[in-house]
Amino acid sequence: MTAPTSRVAVVTGAARGLGAATALRLAADGAAVAVIDLEESAAKGTADAIADAGGRAIAIGADVADSAAVDAAVERVVAELGPPTVLVNNAGITRDNLLFKMTETDWDAVMGVHLRGSFLMTRACQKHMVDAGWGRVVNLSSTSALGNRGQVNYSAAKAGLQGFTKTLAIELGRFGVTANCVAPGFIASEMTKATAERLGVSWEDFMAARAKEIPVQRAGAPEDIANMVAFFVDERSGFVNGQVVYVAGGPKT
Repeated sequence: MTAPTSRVAVVTGAARGLGAATALRLAADGAAVAVIDLEESAAKGTADAIADAGGRAIAIGADVADSAAVDAAVERVVAELGPPTVLVNNAGITRDNLLFKMTETDWDAVMGVHLRGSFLMTRACQKHMVDAGWGRVVNLSSTSALGNRGQVNYSAAKAGLQGFTKTLAIELGRFGVTANCVAPGFIASEMTKATAERLGVSWEDFMAARAKEIPVQRAGAPEDIANMVAFFVDERSGFVNGQVVYVAGGPKT
């Protein structure tokens, strides 16, 4: 599953969690990686870890919902690493609440990062993929796309990313560019720890309760998601296009 060393990958939201694990995995598979997060200082830890392991990486601070910031970030990737042909749209936030309590600000913030951010990053990177005649776009959805109480904004955004992915597959496939989607279930991460804290439940109890609901009887790890992304990015996955894979330890968890 090793990618050619000439590939340049961009991973958003890669300072920690799923994004960091994915960046590290793609670097281990031979790609040079642009680690993008809101603050460059936060992204530097992942980039340094890649460099320490013998890989090539740069840290870039950018708000993926800001068009000018995205364009500037991709220009820097081209200048310092080369034209990107792999893009992993992982950046995400949560602003959970029940519908009647949800503010327009919280709705817009989640839509901005997940949907607008993925759109802007893909638009900026796709021209380099088309020029190369080869590319991979992997979007991060969620089992919440199937509906989840208290997450009407997040669920809508993650469902939207699935439609976004399928349309990219149709539009870009003829240029040698595939687009696929990974939909994680319950993953032990800072984001899920924040959910436990918001609910007033200890992390250990929260994780144990959720694991009981999962057929494989464990929470997922960021590396589980990174492995699925690596499959979609692999050279040998060129006939897999427009797919959504739920990585959740079961069919609907």
